[in-house]
Amino acid sequence: MILEMKVPSPGESITEVEIAEWLVQDGDYVEKDQPIAEVDSDKATLELPAEASGTITLKAEEGDAVAVGQVVCLIDTSAKAPEGDAPAKADKKVEAAPKAETKVETPKADTYASGTASPAAKKVLAEKGMDTSTISGTGKDGRVTKDDAVNAVPSMGTPTGGDRSASNSKMSMLRRKVAERLVEAKNTTAMLTTFNEVNMSPVFALRKEYKETFKSKHGVGLGFMSFFSLAVVRALQMYPAVNSMIDGKEMKTFNFVDISIAVSGPKGLMVPVIRNAENLTFRGVESEVKRLALRARDGQITVDEMTGGTFTITNGGVFGSMLSTPIINPPQSGILGMHNIIERPIAVDGKVEIHPMMYVALSYDHRIIDGKESVGFLVAIKEALENPIELLMGNDIKKALEL
Repeated sequence: MILEMKVPSPGESITEVEIAEWLVQDGDYVEKDQPIAEVDSDKATLELPAEASGTITLKAEEGDAVAVGQVVCLIDTSAKAPEGDAPAKADKKVEAAPKAETKVETPKADTYASGTASPAAKKVLAEKGMDTSTISGTGKDGRVTKDDAVNAVPSMGTPTGGDRSASNSKMSMLRRKVAERLVEAKNTTAMLTTFNEVNMSPVFALRKEYKETFKSKHGVGLGFMSFFSLAVVRALQMYPAVNSMIDGKEMKTFNFVDISIAVSGPKGLMVPVIRNAENLTFRGVESEVKRLALRARDGQITVDEMTGGTFTITNGGVFGSMLSTPIINPPQSGILGMHNIIERPIAVDGKVEIHPMMYVALSYDHRIIDGKESVGFLVAIKEALENPIELLMGNDIKKALEL
């Protein structure tokens, strides 16, 4: 009789496994319940025991992915065990007694039930430089399984015994959607990032001198976001391709600037939009940033408030990021990354001086934005921030700040 052995279900939701290693060869005689293969699922490595005794015929190769319920081998149950494996008969006529002086114990052959390691486990332990005798097996009769070998920690000063627990939590719908959009951006755009650095001393000086007056007059602080937003507006007007996106086979360029600002809310990353930033003043930008940040924090932000941006600004510096390559917020074609401000020595008029410096990054879709435009855009940002009185305030600070 030929018995078809099928892959049993290792657990709920698992539809296929991979043959990690055959522990027997084609044509071998196997005993019932003898482990014949190790199979890997996406959750664990399991042993596949023989369902009956007989001669085995393999129907899958090592490394093959096989579906649950698929036939992986045949067992001919009518085959008889080789004579060498037959048990000794009790009515054997003469049994010579061994001499006490010359008694020699023949080492017991390693079997899959003698506490030794499986071939797969031996391979893993060899790669770790570990001896099988140092591992306690969890398999049948103490056999060291592949899982035992994978989880074994070499005793080379590595701490053991600590908490190695883990926990799973369901991703929120928002987080799943963000993940989809990030993968979409990576897979559908020709994304490239260019970098520059900005001397923030002029902005620091303006904030130091006017922030208290500005706050008392308008009820909001004079932050970095207004300087960067207005610098972005100026740069987008100089390089309109960065304020564009692909629309089918056409390039759609916007005559307005809607800036998406990445903020961290209780439900994760949110990207509310500052509408028509080209019409806003320093006070207008700071007021809108504060309003949107409070709505995001309180969970009141709406879908409409997070859609329709033409360009994005993200500030990893608030978390301590020194440099990053931000991912484009599709269908937009550009995103500006701000980072932390660190005092560094730079050369000024042939002398070394210490200044607060920030690295800035522009990630852009190279399909519609060329290197000349991307680099020029970032240089325009740098110029505006290093000379804000002239380029962002029209040489009239009090008028620009509405003081």
